Amino acid sequence: MNRKSTKALIAALALASAALVGSSSANAAATAPTLVLSGGSTVFGLAPAIIVATASAPGNVAFSVGTTVITGCEAVATTTVSPFVAKCSWVPAAAGPATLNAVLTPTDTVSYTSATAAPLTVKTGTPVQGAAPSPINLYVDTIIASGSTGALAPRFGVSCAITSQFIVGQTIVFRVYGNDADLGGAVLDSSNVASAYVTIAGVANPIPLTYGNHSGVAFWSAPFKTGTGPGLYGTLGVVNFKVTVIAKDQDSIKVLSTKLVPRMLNGQRVKDSSGHTVYDRVSYYRTVPVTPPLKGAVGVWQSSFTPTSQVTLYAVPTN
Repeated sequence: MNRKSTKALIAALALASAALVGSSSANAAATAPTLVLSGGSTVFGLAPAIIVATASAPGNVAFSVGTTVITGCEAVATTTVSPFVAKCSWVPAAAGPATLNAVLTPTDTVSYTSATAAPLTVKTGTPVQGAAPSPINLYVDTIIASGSTGALAPRFGVSCAITSQFIVGQTIVFRVYGNDADLGGAVLDSSNVASAYVTIAGVANPIPLTYGNHSGVAFWSAPFKTGTGPGLYGTLGVVNFKVTVIAKDQDSIKVLSTKLVPRMLNGQRVKDSSGHTVYDRVSYYRTVPVTPPLKGAVGVWQSSFTPTSQVTLYAVPTN
């Protein structure tokens, strides 16, 4: 074979080899990156939740709640170094469960395909106080009344112990403490409350709460007898109840204000370099007349505890 033929053969083989390599690169399958969601936990009405998407390739992430894209998070760029992270600040529209989704559009669309994260279910926290806005803040607990013996005796031998678990035949006592922001945070007592009661599902009439001295501590209380006899509550399971407190109308209220007071040190007024008294601004409540009277606020408390912490009635133990 002459030199010209040899050169032509080598050139042909080189072209064929290049063609095969190019064909192999063009036909190489793009890689599917991974995309994982985390975060998203918050309390309704408090602060935004931060949703975190972690990918195995850089790109832009579209975040959504269900099928609705989150405003401002339509295309969040990931970090440029591994791990490739994108974050979305999300303000939940309501408390309760929500399904978060995310889709990654990679920067390198030749080497990578788009990726969809597995849905992430989060629960936006509900304030225990309840969702109904009110200047009245309530604290509620339940205790076992004293006097039960035998199988109905308190589990640990202590009456008046705060608990959510009761046995049919025991007396449940609802205890309520409260404050009214309209009254400058005043304690809710018989002087400023028009009515207070407990409503229980399955019980026809509300149980009135009474305010009084209980061994040196004052609070609202309502006993609730359970049992299997006529007129007694004996439905096993969660006791669904709601506490309602209605404040009296007020012809005067306490308003948060500020005033200047001289700064004191060791009983003496503090002076600046010019010999003038130094003043601090402090807060205080002043009483302001209201005409017509301020309508009494309504405070409602209904438990948002987890199921295992709800007030529950059990049958009498058999052993």
